[in-house]
Amino acid sequence: MSKSLLPVISIVVPTYNEEEVVNLFIKKILQVLNNLNKTYEIIFVNDGSTDNTLNVLIDAKNIFQKKIRILNLSRNFGKEAAMTAGIENAVGEAVILIDIDLQHPPELIPVFIKKWEEGYDVVAGKRMNRPGESKLKRLSASLFYKINNSISEINIPEDVGDYRLLSRKVVNSISKMPENQRFMKGIFAWVGYKTIIVEYNQRNRSAGKSSFNGMKLWNFAIDGITSFSTVPLKILLYIGFITAFISFIIGSTILMKALVYGIDLPGYTSIAVIISFLGGAQLMGLGILGEYIGRIYKEVKRRPIFIIEDEY
Repeated sequence: MSKSLLPVISIVVPTYNEEEVVNLFIKKILQVLNNLNKTYEIIFVNDGSTDNTLNVLIDAKNIFQKKIRILNLSRNFGKEAAMTAGIENAVGEAVILIDIDLQHPPELIPVFIKKWEEGYDVVAGKRMNRPGESKLKRLSASLFYKINNSISEINIPEDVGDYRLLSRKVVNSISKMPENQRFMKGIFAWVGYKTIIVEYNQRNRSAGKSSFNGMKLWNFAIDGITSFSTVPLKILLYIGFITAFISFIIGSTILMKALVYGIDLPGYTSIAVIISFLGGAQLMGLGILGEYIGRIYKEVKRRPIFIIEDEY
């Protein structure tokens, strides 16, 4: 395909078990894209869906032909890998990531493009609300951003999710990053470039239900912290130093009283508490070390981030 025929805008849509909302999403987003006066492509990345999502996408592809591309991954690799697959296969000068559940309003796309045309390389959407989420989930999300930004080498803006526009040079930079364990919010922040944030009101899901549960969100948070910070490892050093120092002071005090005053200080309870504390601290330390070693183990095998089984 000649350069003049390439789409200017690439829309990347990670998709997992979303058969109920596919057609509604296509209808909504085409209403926006057809008014842009720019060529475009919509790349659906089917991330190992187990329902009828792929067949629904293929039916849509048969109707809209070249406007829709489908990357069918060989299994469920996770949203981070699906986004990476879409980004690396997009050909547009600007790539827009958007969720299929319509919580990200497609009407914001012209605003993103206008900011891009003004010279911004990254136009990121910031949620001003979180409809349908419990207070606990909102609190834990806020806590994650505060902890991560306080210990990480990069700053991730709070409530700025995956809904964003990336210029071609940002896409090229991200494609050069080979790590297998992907935390895309961190990667977006790490590459830098001229960025502007656009606020929007997030909507309720149009259909279906989220595949993210508490455990997945917890693992996602751990990935975020360990991907861009080694502070947890340093904390172990500080805990070890403080514990050793306190133990030295206590031991010296007991020894001094025994030698100078002849005082025997039995302390079964205190010994049991100290041993329990040290045992817990050691196990926690092993867990943190194990998390980092596990990431190293996965990275050194250099397995692909994703596998595309078919492209339609």
